[in-house]
Amino acid sequence: MRASVRRNVWILLAIALCWLVGPTARPLGAEPGSRAWRGAGSHASPQDAGAENTAKFRLHKFEQAIGEETYVETAAAGGRNFSISFEFTDRGSPVPLQAHFTSQNDLTPTEFEISGRNARTASIDEGVEAGTEKIRVREGKAWREEARPEKFFTIAGYAPATMQMLLVQYWKAHGSPAKLRTFPTGEVKIEARGSDEIKIGDKTEQLQRITIEGVIWGRETLWFDAKLQLIAEISVDAEFDHFEAIREGYEPALGTFVARAGAGEMAALAEMAKGISGVRGDLIAVVNGTLIDGTGKPPLANATVVIENGKIIAAGPRAQVKFPKRAKIIDAAGKTILPGLWDMHAHFEQVEWGPIYLAAGATTVRDVGNELEFITAVRDAIANGRGLGPRILAAGVVDGDGPLALGVERVNNAEQAKEWVDRYHDLGFQQIKIYSSVKLASISAITAEAHRLGMTVTGHIPEGVDAYQGVEAGMDQINHVQYVANIMIKKLPADAKRVDRLEAVGNIDLNSPEAQHAIAFLKSHGTVIDPTLVVFEGFIVGPDITLASLEPGVAKVAPELAVQFAGGGVPPEYRETIRKTFSKYVAIVGALHKAGIPIVAGTDQSVPGYSLYREMELYVEAGFTPMEAIQAATIVPARVMKVDGELGTIEAGKRADLILVDGNPLENIHNIRNVKTVITGGVAYDCAELRKSVGFKP
Repeated sequence: MRASVRRNVWILLAIALCWLVGPTARPLGAEPGSRAWRGAGSHASPQDAGAENTAKFRLHKFEQAIGEETYVETAAAGGRNFSISFEFTDRGSPVPLQAHFTSQNDLTPTEFEISGRNARTASIDEGVEAGTEKIRVREGKAWREEARPEKFFTIAGYAPATMQMLLVQYWKAHGSPAKLRTFPTGEVKIEARGSDEIKIGDKTEQLQRITIEGVIWGRETLWFDAKLQLIAEISVDAEFDHFEAIREGYEPALGTFVARAGAGEMAALAEMAKGISGVRGDLIAVVNGTLIDGTGKPPLANATVVIENGKIIAAGPRAQVKFPKRAKIIDAAGKTILPGLWDMHAHFEQVEWGPIYLAAGATTVRDVGNELEFITAVRDAIANGRGLGPRILAAGVVDGDGPLALGVERVNNAEQAKEWVDRYHDLGFQQIKIYSSVKLASISAITAEAHRLGMTVTGHIPEGVDAYQGVEAGMDQINHVQYVANIMIKKLPADAKRVDRLEAVGNIDLNSPEAQHAIAFLKSHGTVIDPTLVVFEGFIVGPDITLASLEPGVAKVAPELAVQFAGGGVPPEYRETIRKTFSKYVAIVGALHKAGIPIVAGTDQSVPGYSLYREMELYVEAGFTPMEAIQAATIVPARVMKVDGELGTIEAGKRADLILVDGNPLENIHNIRNVKTVITGGVAYDCAELRKSVGFKP
């Protein structure tokens, strides 16, 4: 059974504990069924028959080469056999996977087994056996039976890439059905999206571009040659991270594939968006609602907001605000009108995040680390009306060399710092994000060049550096509250275990000299904190605390995601320590806010489209007023990103980014979950329809 999967901050000590004690994959072939029952085909190995076909794919994460996949096809009487080996190392953690597939000659499946890991913190052990009338499915040790459809295929997630290739070959050979049932679970939609000329050295090849929906949440883009051999797969892995498999010899075109995938998938979304109902017009009047403009003023009942060509031209009492009769009316009776929300810790790693962010009421997101070609293609498509999603402000990620390094944007010296900062600046990025292997001297070089160009610097506090050093080296902002907690504890012995640090955090006295010094330091430097509390809360779940009790939105996610949010938490022996640590994180955020340190709301991709609400709720638990929690997701981020002159509040002259909410979140912050309509770019969208457009429940 797939383990619980969430986007993980590798430096988080709780996750490190999960790695140490995580589940062990079962061997292939556990509890096999009768071979006579299975039908045509046999489970041959390369030794049983001569190898007929083999190929290798280079595996990448954030465009960084991290491993390989190979397959060997062998022939047997009446069928075909594929043995597949898949393995990569992600930030120091091995992720090995094995799969075996047997089929009839036309690729109709007879047997499929997959076992190993498909992410650092996720294991998989599944099997399928196709009889003449029934399909037997194994998840872990449990078997079930289903009726055999006329057409079907076997696949279990983004990996291995070979199974994606065989899926498309089967689909093409069986009449290209509009939808295709898959086992162990799901249904896929495969679509031909034209062809692309791809240059490899001095050679240009014409490759077919195909998208697949249903294997993961959202779309994957794949390219095939004329023989329908897979050349490239652009996807996301079980942690929502960018993942690419490229056939050996085609690696020089990786950046091109990534950019084409982003642009092509946004174009598909734009086509779909035409079917989403909404109010569109150059003049829109929102009437009869209660206005919370985000400035801190008291709510205004029976208010009107007038929007012309995507700009607010008036906002105030209904009796005082006039508008032409030709205006399209949105009746907000019984609703609260608020500024569009911000998610200040986004990783927009697949285009489906666009509708989901909008459905949550997030009209602006700060993307803090992405593939350069992908995020620029997506950002520009949205900005130019060729895609559906929130406004994207981007922080370009850089990392140093090391076993835990991420991506390909390496900064190990001043020359590389200037090269990457300048490149991001020229491409319109607002910030630089430091990742976890950057050395202290490089931080200073990065921040100096960024500040010279008018950019700011955010990010992790790297290994071997503490928050004091990072801020003194020029970092303007810090992602993740644990880096602040780490400078509030007394110095631990060099041989202290990770759990010792967690326990020390849980025991922090916020009135201690260490904690007070840290707060005063961050205050004096104007450091902005992006706590991402929701990321850490996911690790407190257990038999007595379910994820759904903390985040009810998990019940609304797309089916491909639902299995990834089952279970979760940490082993029982660490549970109380983690819970105590998390409670202290919440208290630290409250203390920082009380001291006047800017706090901005961000989610780091926890439960898509819902965790922003939970982050705001946690701020209220930490001591924010509901208004202050709303401002942490509106005007405070706008000020931090230096765009408060055009965003962040509902005032004449600003962009018309608004949300309509059932109930009043000032009376109960949980009402922020009731976003019904989001207005941006001169269009008012129905949030339920936006969710449905990407497979979520309305």
